[in-house]
Amino acid sequence: MELTQTKPHYEILDGLRGVAAITVVFFHVFEIFSNGDHTKQIINHGYLAVDFFFMLSGFVISYAYDNRWTTMGLKDFFVRRLVRLQPMIIIGSLIGALLFYFQHSPDLGWGGIAETPSWKVILVMIIGMTVFPVGKSLDIRGWSEMHPLNGPSWSLFYEYIANIAYALILRRLSKLVLMILMIIAAGFTIYLAFTNPNGDIIGGWSIDDPTQLKIGFTRLAFPFIAGIVLAKASKLKFTKKAFFTTSILLVAVLAFPRLGGTTANWQNALYECFVLMIIFPLIIWLGAGGKVIGKTANKVCKFLGDISYPLYITHFPIVYVFYAWVVNGKNTMETSWLQGLLTVIVSIVIAYISMKCYDIPVRKWLTSRLITKK
Repeated sequence: MELTQTKPHYEILDGLRGVAAITVVFFHVFEIFSNGDHTKQIINHGYLAVDFFFMLSGFVISYAYDNRWTTMGLKDFFVRRLVRLQPMIIIGSLIGALLFYFQHSPDLGWGGIAETPSWKVILVMIIGMTVFPVGKSLDIRGWSEMHPLNGPSWSLFYEYIANIAYALILRRLSKLVLMILMIIAAGFTIYLAFTNPNGDIIGGWSIDDPTQLKIGFTRLAFPFIAGIVLAKASKLKFTKKAFFTTSILLVAVLAFPRLGGTTANWQNALYECFVLMIIFPLIIWLGAGGKVIGKTANKVCKFLGDISYPLYITHFPIVYVFYAWVVNGKNTMETSWLQGLLTVIVSIVIAYISMKCYDIPVRKWLTSRLITKK
C-alpha cells in the first residue's frame, strides 16, 4: 500500500524557502567585499536563513509525518528523507570538485589549491557526497570547513541529525515536554549570542574546533524544536496577501544592518534572538495560514519552492570562483557588481538545470523503487 499525503500543501512556505535561498546567495556574493568585518556586510544577517530553514524543517516534518507512524516505520521515514535530500548533496559535491581548481587564491588563504592532488579532491568529493564531515587532514581549501568543496553542506549534516532525533525521540514527546526542551534550547541560544565576542550566532561549519560543534548543535536545537512545537500547538489563521507580507518581512530581517557596531555587540545579539524566537515563528505561522490566489502566484511559489534546495546546495562552489576572481584581481564592489549579479543568475540557472535534469528524475526513480509499494 502506498503512503499518501492527505493534508493540504503549504505553497507559501515553499515560496518562502525559495526567497530565503535567493537571499543567501546574495548574502554570500556580497560577503567578499566586507573583508571579514561584520559591520560592513551587506544583507547583514543573511546567515540566519539557515536557522529559518531549520525551523521550517521542524514544522514541515512534524506536519507531514506525525500522523503517519501507524503505517510507516523508521526505515520508511529514513528512506524518504534520503530520497529527498541526498541526490542534491551528491551533485553539490560534484560541482564543488569540478570548480575547485578555478578557485586558487593565495590572498584568500587558498594558495594550496593548485598544488592539491586530484586524488585528494576526488576523495573529498566522495566523502562530501555522503554528507559526512572531513577531518583536518583533508581540509584542502584551508578554511577549516567540514565540507571544503561545498561549504553549505554543513547544515545538511545537522539536518540529518535533526531528522534522526525527530524519528527516534522528538515525535514521541508530548507538547509540554517539547515546549520545555524548546525553552532550554532557547536559553542556550541566548547564551551563545550574548557571550560570542561578535554578538551573533555565526558558526557551526567546522568539526576541528569543539566550539564550532557547540555552535552548530545550538543553532539546530531551538529552531528545529520550535518548528515542531509550532506545527503541533498553533492554530492557523487565514491572512490576506500572506506570501507578499511574509516575503518582505523575511528579506527585511535577513538584510537588516548590524546593530551595536564593534562596541555594543549585545544589541546585535538581542536582535538575532528576537528574530529567531519571535519573527521567524511569526513568518511561518502567517505563511502556513495564508492562501495563494491566482495561477501566477501559484507558479511563483512553486518555482521558488522547487528551486530553493537545489540553489542552496549548489551555489557556493560558483561563489568560491567569484571570491577568487574578486580578490586575485583586487576588484571592488563598484567595479564588479555586474559580475556579482551574473554569479547569482548563473547559480539560479545551474540550480534549475540540476533540478530539472537530475534531482526530479532521480527522486522519481528512487521513489518508484524504494518508497511506492504495490
